[in-house]
Amino acid sequence: MKSFDVPIVYRSPLISAIKKKRKEQDRMKRDFSPTVLDFGSITIYLARHFGFCYGVENAIDIAFRTIEENPGKRIYLLSEMIHNPQVNADLKASGVEFLQDNSGRQIIPFESLTAEDIVLIPAFGTTLAIEKTLKDIGIQVEQYNTTCPFVEKVWNRSEAIAKKEYTVVIHGKPNHEETRATFSHASANAPSIVVKDMDQTKELSKYILGEKPAEQFYTEFKNQYSEGFDINKHLERIGVVNQTTMLASDTQAIADFLKETMIEKYGLTEENLRERFADTRDTLCYATNDNQTAVTGMLNTTADLAIVVGGYNSSNTSHLVELCEDKLPTFFINNEEKILSPQTIMHYDFHTKTELITENYLPNKQPVSILITSGASCPDALVEGVIKKLAGFYPASKSIEEIAEEFKL
Repeated sequence: MKSFDVPIVYRSPLISAIKKKRKEQDRMKRDFSPTVLDFGSITIYLARHFGFCYGVENAIDIAFRTIEENPGKRIYLLSEMIHNPQVNADLKASGVEFLQDNSGRQIIPFESLTAEDIVLIPAFGTTLAIEKTLKDIGIQVEQYNTTCPFVEKVWNRSEAIAKKEYTVVIHGKPNHEETRATFSHASANAPSIVVKDMDQTKELSKYILGEKPAEQFYTEFKNQYSEGFDINKHLERIGVVNQTTMLASDTQAIADFLKETMIEKYGLTEENLRERFADTRDTLCYATNDNQTAVTGMLNTTADLAIVVGGYNSSNTSHLVELCEDKLPTFFINNEEKILSPQTIMHYDFHTKTELITENYLPNKQPVSILITSGASCPDALVEGVIKKLAGFYPASKSIEEIAEEFKL
């Protein structure tokens, strides 16, 4: 796989040594058990897979190379490059300005741009309408496009089933940048609709089965269906794709539920199922799959708590938190500074979108066992910072350097 030139400030000697050794020992990625970091008074169980993925490293590489190669030029990002506050802050500090916020609201008008300006397309991709606007100005969109190839894979899959006259059902968060981009590309080729979860999927199935009045659909799914969507005919043949960072089990459950709905509606068998339901296969990216499977493997370990590190608006990170929350106390933080002391931690509740303070989060015992993972847009340096902060609360523990030495090949 291609390697990228990512700023050293995002790297971690400890994490690099661990990942390198695990890769050497398990090239086929069959072992999803966590890596054990035994400091003595505290034991850290680190997920087998976590941190920067291919798409994120590619985007960061292009962004910082663009800055270096174009001194004096005005450089813009459509919105956040990735969902990590440190990376976006570093880009801003380098002079990059954001044209929109994460919801697509304009910060800097497109009318103020010129053909001499550089506009970076973030890893999530963008809509066809925005691409056209930039091209009409004369901006070279292709040269500075950091769209993740796995996102583009979803677009290609959508186009393929559209050509076979299926309606595209997208499992994703309607306001997420990636889902907005995928919806734009899908709806250019076929009727398309976004479902955000299983609850919405069940309601959609009622329209397929004729259990709800058709006119109610347009209110219930407002802003989630393509222009000209006809509820009476555009749900007769469907295929499911997803935002690449969704929870794999959720997407599979949604696809299975809609498949059963079509079987019930049309009396299908396995032989003629494809007449109504497209075989899209899973469109999650490899990193999302690996990170989620690694968390599942990690959760087989008995531990006192879990810490998940990543941007609070990161979709893939929130799903790792979901998995951990089902099993044990879980704290979602974006850097080690949120660990205020051995007694107090500030953490994010993504359900209510608020930061909370929890006291006595570390049990009064030794050794303490903690599970740690991070999202696909989280630098390894932040994970090392969290480990170092926690280990520092136990003076008799080994140093980070001693632990790193254990993993050198």
